[in-house]
Formats: sequence, C-alpha cells, structure tokens
Amino acid sequence: MSKRIVVLKRNEPVSRNSCTTSSFTVMRNVRYGHCQKNQAASIGGYAVDGCREFMASGEEGTSGALTCAACGCHRNFHRREVEEGG
Repeated sequence: MSKRIVVLKRNEPVSRNSCTTSSFTVMRNVRYGHCQKNQAASIGGYAVDGCREFMASGEEGTSGALTCAACGCHRNFHRREVEEGG
C-alpha cells in the first residue's frame, strides 16, 4: 500500500491514459472544510468544535502544515472536498 500526499488548495494536473492510447489531463482542486473531530468522545458524547475550514499553521513541507491553526486538529479530521475539472 503506497502513501499518497495531497497538496492543500493547489491545482495539480493528473494524467490518465485510456486503452485507445489517447490521454487527457484532469485538474484537481483539493480543499479541507469543517472539522469533524468528536471532542466529547472520551466521555461517550458527541460534540464538534465548530471549526469551519482548515488553515495550516505552518509552511508547506513542515509539520505545522498538517495542523489547523484554528482548532489545533490534524488535517485528517477535516472534511476533504475534491473538485475535478477537465
């Protein structure tokens, strides 16, 4: 199983080849929306903190790039939204 790296809010071309040897490029825009971390899981409840969008607390390539500046959660707790266009 290989590890995938996704860049936040960046258009990246993705090449896909079909069986007829024709190719096209798909532009993918990835952003991370509201936080889904259950803050009350340890006491058996359900409560989210209300963070509406992921904002990186550091520069790309650092460990702070995966931590939200607003709520302090890891980027994986935020809803991933992918927009594809061709």
